[in-house]
Amino acid sequence: MYGNPLKVRVPSSAVLAVVVSTFFLGFGGGVVFPILPDLGTIIGITPLVVGLILSVNRIVRLIANAPAGVLVDRIGTRKPFIAGVVLETAATFGYVIAMYAPTPAAWFFGTRVLWGLGSAFVLATAYTIAANVSEHESRGSTMGLVRGATSLGFPAGMALGGVVSEFYGTVIAFEAAAGLSVAATLIAIVAIPETHADHRSERASILDINVTTSTLVIGGTNFGLLFTYSGVVFATLVSFLKTTDAAAVVVGPQGTYGVLIGMSVLIGSICSIAGGKLSDTLSRRMPVIVSCLIVLALGVLVLASANTFLSLFLAMALLGVGQGGVGGPLLSLLGDQTNREQLGRATGTYNVLGDLGAAVGLLVSPSVAELIGFRSLYAVTVSVPLIAVGLILVYLLSERESVQKGHLAE
Repeated sequence: MYGNPLKVRVPSSAVLAVVVSTFFLGFGGGVVFPILPDLGTIIGITPLVVGLILSVNRIVRLIANAPAGVLVDRIGTRKPFIAGVVLETAATFGYVIAMYAPTPAAWFFGTRVLWGLGSAFVLATAYTIAANVSEHESRGSTMGLVRGATSLGFPAGMALGGVVSEFYGTVIAFEAAAGLSVAATLIAIVAIPETHADHRSERASILDINVTTSTLVIGGTNFGLLFTYSGVVFATLVSFLKTTDAAAVVVGPQGTYGVLIGMSVLIGSICSIAGGKLSDTLSRRMPVIVSCLIVLALGVLVLASANTFLSLFLAMALLGVGQGGVGGPLLSLLGDQTNREQLGRATGTYNVLGDLGAAVGLLVSPSVAELIGFRSLYAVTVSVPLIAVGLILVYLLSERESVQKGHLAE
């Protein structure tokens, strides 16, 4: 679309540094996540307030993603990445303070705001670094690796957080998350290089975002993906487990939630790498993207009828394959279709739409589940990834002619 990519002059250690740093951040984030959906029980707040606390980080990212992408195109990747890691680390210490504060709900809300701001910078820079250091033919593998790394620590953290909170209490779990985030900060400061110097745009302004058809369609697909997985499933599964006997298989609902989500995200991280590599091998993105979105829908369908631990495990495994497998090829498609001087802005728009989906799912699904029941909510949600399939198919098939001219899109 824009000719041959510029020759990469940054060593591959850039990708390794991003992988290691985001792993520790993800581990810390995973530790706290089994606890957050159960804050209603822990600190005595309503489901609506729980939904606000769960979704506010995504809402903040809706505002911060586009400016973060513009900033990357203006000043480079290193400084915004480090700033994002520091903000997320500060947020994890906020969780500990919240447990002792006279107004814990306000503290949790504030820390989620801080986390959202930090993660906007981390994701915008991580994906831009991956695009900068990858060649056209290897972009799927590199994007899949970095996307997998942003969630690779999460499953271990989820399992640890659920079990630690059950045995040792919420505060100990939050303190473990804070320690892991400090490690991520030190790694970022020492090892993250500058990768975007050759592609900076001195004219970039806060309003200069990338809203091309390709970015909006790919971002819209990301909306459906994150609405389903990071929104509806993440926000409601721990409460759904309280309505079944399957939670007794592990250590209560929180422990079971941590194991199931952790397993699902681990599978997703592996499939993100595999999906990106497969799209490179096939020289086609569309079959991988569409197949994984269909698997995601199947996972939600199985979850809607799950009543045993085995069926819950199967549902969450399918969800992991679907959300993970589509991520690498979807980001690679974005890189294929975008001028390198616009990569930060395109990534920001992509993240805005994804976070909008997750925020809507996190915000509304607990209340909707109370009204119509968990199983009905999941049954309705099946349609979301299927709509995303239609969206990406219409776009990619309409671009068939340009794809045949050399782009790894279909």
